[in-house]
Formats: sequence, C-alpha cells, structure tokens
Amino acid sequence: MTGSEASPPSPPSFRLAYVPGVTPTKWVRIWKERLADVPLTLSQVPPAEVPGLLRELGADAGFVRLPIDRTDLSAIPLYAETTVVVIAKDHAIAAVEEVSAEDLADEIVLHPLDDILDWDGGRLPGQPANERPATTADAIELVAAGVGVLLVPQSLARLHHRKDLTYRPVTGEGIPESRIALAWREEETTDLVEEFIGIVRGRTVNSSRGRGTPPEPKTKRAEKARKPAPKKAAGRNPRSGSGGPKGAKTAKRGKPRR
Repeated sequence: MTGSEASPPSPPSFRLAYVPGVTPTKWVRIWKERLADVPLTLSQVPPAEVPGLLRELGADAGFVRLPIDRTDLSAIPLYAETTVVVIAKDHAIAAVEEVSAEDLADEIVLHPLDDILDWDGGRLPGQPANERPATTADAIELVAAGVGVLLVPQSLARLHHRKDLTYRPVTGEGIPESRIALAWREEETTDLVEEFIGIVRGRTVNSSRGRGTPPEPKTKRAEKARKPAPKKAAGRNPRSGSGGPKGAKTAKRGKPRR
C-alpha cells in the first residue's frame, strides 16, 4: 500500500460498560431495534474501574454507581436502589416485611472490602465481624454459613441469589442508598453517545438527538407532493334505503291518500 492510499474507516460500534447489579437488557434491545447496523458490545466491570475505563476510552459509556469523580466525566443520575439485608431463610428477620437499623443492633453485620454503599463515617448498624470479607460474594457465603448478615443494594442481592437466602428492605436514618448513573467522557459526546442517552431517557425515534432514523429522501417527498389526493367515494342518496348511519332505522313510506 502506497503512502497516498488510506485504509478504509472501521465500521461504527458502541462499547457499553456496566457495574454488577445493573441490567441493561431493555436499553440494549431498543438500541438493536433503532441502530441494527451498529453493533453494541457489553462488558461488566467492577464499580471502581468504570471511571478509569471511560477516561482511557476503553468504553463509550458506562453505568456507574455514584459518587464518582466528575472532573472530566459527564453523568446523568438515573435511579436510587433500595438497601436490603441478606439473611438466611430461617432467620427471624425473614418473618417480617422490612426492618430498621435498630432491628439489626444485635446482629453481626458483614462489611466486605468491595462494599459500594457510602456509610457516613464508616459506621454500620449492628455488631462488626472480626474480619472484613474480601468481596461481596465471600460475604454471601458467610451469610449462608450463619456467620452474619449483609447490607447491599437490592440488585446485588438478586445477583447473588441463593435458594437458602432471602432479603428484606432496611429503612430508617443512616441507611445509605446506591445511585445508578450513566456516565461518559465529556470530550467524547459523540452522536452514538447522544443516541444511547436518548434511549436511556426514553426519547422516541423522532425526538432523539442522535443518529436515529435517517430522513426521507427529497425525491420521495417530492413524489408524494405531486401525487394527487385519492378521490372520496361518492356518497349515496340519503333518501335511499341504505347509506345512512349503521344501526339507523329506515323510515317507511306511507300509502298515498286517495
């Protein structure tokens, strides 16, 4: 290949990262319906690594857990998750619909090193365990073994579902929530990023700011403008027995008087 020859541009694609617990299935399905010619690749990434991946352009956008450093990232908060306590199915807490922080006062509450909940001052309810599990998955195993209980966002409780475990919502002051946001590098707000933002925000195809559906060619619009409007069907004589509103009765003619 000579210096004057340029390699053909690579086809467009979209790389989406997401943290464990987030389920992007609905948004990916809409993407495939609207942009069938642009492949979308998914990658599950630990929460602490998503911002760096976006900064290094390893992904075009990503679902993150707030807070994150927004120095060179844009983020749209989407929703907050309910915090739940994961317990064994035969635990006393399983008999109630929800619990408060005070209800956990006598429980050993596990605190994994990869915990994503922002505890104010690092103070969790209940009694601390002797050691912190390395991961949430390790903490789940300890809960199943009857060692303690675990506080996590509801999506992570579902992600680590086991037949011998269940969970209940935790309410009250001091219980943090995990907030999910869509983030991307601020300087890389491309048309495809705008398209995905529109999908996540629920924009229709016509209102989307991104690629969307291409406009109809001018030639087709001109042909439609020149095409004569269809003629309306000739109406029937209102005095005839048919042609009136459906269900209407036809008046009977009386006999002429002699």
